[in-house]
Amino acid sequence: MKKILLKSAQVIDESSPHHNKTVNVLIDKGNIAKIGKETPDADKVIDAKGMILSPGWFDMRASFGDPGYEHKEDITSGLETATAGGFTGVALLPNNKPVTQTKNEVSYLKSRNAGSITEIFPIGAVSIDAKGEELTEMIDLHHAGAVAFSDGIHPIWHTDILLKSLQYLQKFDGLLINLPEDTRLNLFGTMNEGVNSTMLGMKGMPKLSEELIVQRDLELLQYAGGRLHFTNISSERSVAMIKAAKKRGLEVSCDIAAFQTAFDDSTLSGFDTNFKVNPPFREKKDNKAMIKGLQEGTIEVIVSSHIPQDEESKKLEFDLADFGIISLQTVAHNLSVLSDSVDMELLIKAVSHNPRKLLRLPVPTVKEGEPANLTLFDPAREWVLNSKSNKSRSKNSPFWGKAIKGKAVAVFNQGKQYIDDTI
Repeated sequence: MKKILLKSAQVIDESSPHHNKTVNVLIDKGNIAKIGKETPDADKVIDAKGMILSPGWFDMRASFGDPGYEHKEDITSGLETATAGGFTGVALLPNNKPVTQTKNEVSYLKSRNAGSITEIFPIGAVSIDAKGEELTEMIDLHHAGAVAFSDGIHPIWHTDILLKSLQYLQKFDGLLINLPEDTRLNLFGTMNEGVNSTMLGMKGMPKLSEELIVQRDLELLQYAGGRLHFTNISSERSVAMIKAAKKRGLEVSCDIAAFQTAFDDSTLSGFDTNFKVNPPFREKKDNKAMIKGLQEGTIEVIVSSHIPQDEESKKLEFDLADFGIISLQTVAHNLSVLSDSVDMELLIKAVSHNPRKLLRLPVPTVKEGEPANLTLFDPAREWVLNSKSNKSRSKNSPFWGKAIKGKAVAVFNQGKQYIDDTI
């Protein structure tokens, strides 16, 4: 690895002595060799003026589809996509084939970390085959390296399974992650239930389907104790309930998809299946509540919610198409847009420090002598997501072919580096 100098980068890392300072950072042999105003010799100099240097980004919710769905994404393409998106760590959902529910499946995923810039952190399934009927051996999965437990794209519908999971995971301070959704209320739903779904003649997915499960899970958390994380929340009332639960002292946290506030349900008027996601895009007032939740710290984490889908799953009538967006490479754009309303420091924490803290993982820092686990982010860089720039095997993105602003331009981890070819 050559000596690389990042010149005039703004550091955002509250644990660093250089937090909010503009400095030159020398990276040598995979370590942060020098930070200051000096300009030491280097093999490559990157002019980082106007760019943000932070601990490497970490994604708490992504799917690579490997094993079983490699035609949508495999581990190689998934890691390349995550690296190009600025991520040095990715927690993978268990919804593969087979489901991540034994030590062998965890080992298979972790085996790909050697020599990779982005590291995989498997999430173990809560229930066998993620069906919500019978518990997995979570202690064994924990010892094998699972960093959290979730049924991923499937909500934990079985109340007793959720209760027992909260109790079981307390043995090792494990984190339970649930997607709050009453699937029966959402049955055959394709978009947010409201005026727009009525006008378009599409079956709606009511906010109540999310809010009922948030309310249920918070009651069970109060009863059983433990740590609970709601993933992909989308409703104004969900934010309010989680905020109130935090005030009561419950160990509850939540995240939103990076793209959730980028659109609302009026966007679906063109029936573009690239806008079909679960939870669906809600109303403008819900988006405002998400932004306020980020500002206040109720929402601590921003996730990619990267769900690759092949063309056969998306080039269909809207009601038949699968849910999901590829989004690892566009999180930087979403952060850039969100920074108009939310302090950039909070946004960077939401994709670097906070996810690792919740998962009880070491948090890298921008400090001399430390291993270089870093992301360099240019909030102003314009680019286009297209066949040339896209690293994923799928292309189901509402940003496809559009000029967008905000890009991760360099990533360092495990003695290796990725540098965008535009710098």
